[in-house]
Amino acid sequence: MTKFFYARLAISNIKKNHRTYVPFILTCILTIAMYYIMKSLSLNPDIENMVGSEMIAYIMMLGSWVVALFSVIFLFYTNSFLVKKRKKEFGVFNILGMEKRHLSRVLAWETVYVMLISLAAGLGFGIALDKAMFLLIGKVLGADVILGFFISVEALASTCILFAVIFVIMLGNAVCQIQVSNPVELLRAGNTGEKEPKTKWLLAFAGAVCLGAGYYLSATTKDPVSSIFVFFIAVVLVIIGTYMLFTAGSIAFLKLLRKNKRYYYKTKHFTSIAGMIYRMKQNAVGLANICILSTMVLVMVSSTTCLMVGMEDIIKARYPHDFSVYFQQEESEGAIDVIQSFQKERKFPVSYEQQYQFLEFAAFGEGDSFSVVNDSNLAAVQTITTLVFVTLSDFNAVTGNHKTLEEGEIFVYPCRETYDASVLQLFGKEYQVAEILDTFIGNGSQAANMSGYYGIVVPDLDEMKRIGQEQSKVNSEWPAKIRMLYEFDSDASPDQKNAFYDELMGIYEQHGFSIYMESREQSKISFISLYGGLFFIGVFLGILFLMATVLIIYYKQISEGYDDKERFTIMQNVGMSHAEVRSSIHSQVLTVFFLPLLMAGIHLLAAFPLISELLALMNFVNTRLYILCTMSSFFVFAVLYVLIYLITARTYYRIVSTKQ
Repeated sequence: MTKFFYARLAISNIKKNHRTYVPFILTCILTIAMYYIMKSLSLNPDIENMVGSEMIAYIMMLGSWVVALFSVIFLFYTNSFLVKKRKKEFGVFNILGMEKRHLSRVLAWETVYVMLISLAAGLGFGIALDKAMFLLIGKVLGADVILGFFISVEALASTCILFAVIFVIMLGNAVCQIQVSNPVELLRAGNTGEKEPKTKWLLAFAGAVCLGAGYYLSATTKDPVSSIFVFFIAVVLVIIGTYMLFTAGSIAFLKLLRKNKRYYYKTKHFTSIAGMIYRMKQNAVGLANICILSTMVLVMVSSTTCLMVGMEDIIKARYPHDFSVYFQQEESEGAIDVIQSFQKERKFPVSYEQQYQFLEFAAFGEGDSFSVVNDSNLAAVQTITTLVFVTLSDFNAVTGNHKTLEEGEIFVYPCRETYDASVLQLFGKEYQVAEILDTFIGNGSQAANMSGYYGIVVPDLDEMKRIGQEQSKVNSEWPAKIRMLYEFDSDASPDQKNAFYDELMGIYEQHGFSIYMESREQSKISFISLYGGLFFIGVFLGILFLMATVLIIYYKQISEGYDDKERFTIMQNVGMSHAEVRSSIHSQVLTVFFLPLLMAGIHLLAAFPLISELLALMNFVNTRLYILCTMSSFFVFAVLYVLIYLITARTYYRIVSTKQ
């Protein structure tokens, strides 16, 4: 043998297996490019010139970790398709006298070639697109275009190291499979799973239970705080249930079709159902992966899109007025005089203003009784809420109502909560609930309260002071104090509002007032950076997962095509026409191919209530917009899915109908 025999043989093998190698190399290139782009963006110094730069850099860093983890799992998984198809070829080489150590050398050279091609093209593609992605983020965030080109040496090194490790792992796995197999096993590797699998009803039932439990948690979880933890539990249950159902349920489904004689004993159904039953055990995992990846794409794209599109509504919910200034009760009069004088001095236009006093503190609720404790009771975290008190005079003044209350009566407004009792007990006193309100004068900070709150209107200021004193007795460490809120809107431009905010903060510092002020324009910066970053990551990862879905489907069809080639050749030799072969292929692909899409749609529908609760934590309550974004995402994804079906079905038919 010449010195470069194995190197040339590796090149020849890649050329001969181009149908499987080219998609894998393209996937490696795109995955490498995506990781480099994400890593480079997190390290780009020009990010510091954008609004919310720290948040953007942090989101990009998290995104690079997600892409890295996904790359390890996905490339290792897809490489197994290549190894499976090549086993028969390696078995032939082994029988012809090539030792396993020689096969390992060939595999090593093939891995080196694929790695070098992928890294070179992937990094080149990533560097070329890096600036475009940076400009896209700038466009999303409304930042100025920054000229210049940035190449991150750290991102280059990180990318090379990560994917070199991945390729070494893939090579080690392939070599191990060859070393532990004899030539006969290698030759028959493509025909594994020929024994008809048994119907595992217990496994199918367990899968249905896991899936039902995940759906139940999604439908019944109403507490936004709990929804974060419940979401992860539900996701795990749904993933486990999906794998179990596709592993056991798909076999049961196909066997039920086989028992239906009117359906089964047709040319296009007979061969497809029979072939899929024998092969479903090994294909079920692939179908489950397609389903889960499809669900991830739909959830990420739909949720981040609705957050981005509905960002203005979210900001208005969190900041209902242009300016909100919070004072302690004892210094409220002087502080409001200062701000109103400054408005006149700067001729700052004020289109609307309001002010009122309120008392706010946390409490534990059980039925119609509320209590305050001095320590953190973790067992009662499910019942914790916030009570917000305002006087009847302030409520009527702000809302324009003319309601009245008798001594011992209150109005109750449950925000993200429910209340149907006729009385409310607090600090040993029982209040009669005169009315359950459907509106309140709560401010933006209360709207941001994840656990919800109860707005309570009391008859007068004396009663509100008494409640505050009772709370301070119980919880002296965190006593609640009556505060004043002054809010106003302006028709000034965004720049004028920002300048006014900065000057006003300086004046208050000079006077020594202990105030807290919020500006909608100032706070919009953090919202844009957060939701813009999430939208970019959602679309970016959605494309990555979509690419993974396409590749898994492609390799599944290629693998099945080569497995079915001999079977369809025999069927054609005994009289099956090309039209009947094509009809059988379409029947086979359609029977199982669209199950992952259907299941992903069901997952998305079941997850809707829970994701709505999670979005509510971000003050997104526009359910109609979320429904529209979800439906649009599913429609676009379904169209892409159909295109994938048409392409892969044609490839499958080309393989099985080609004469040997």
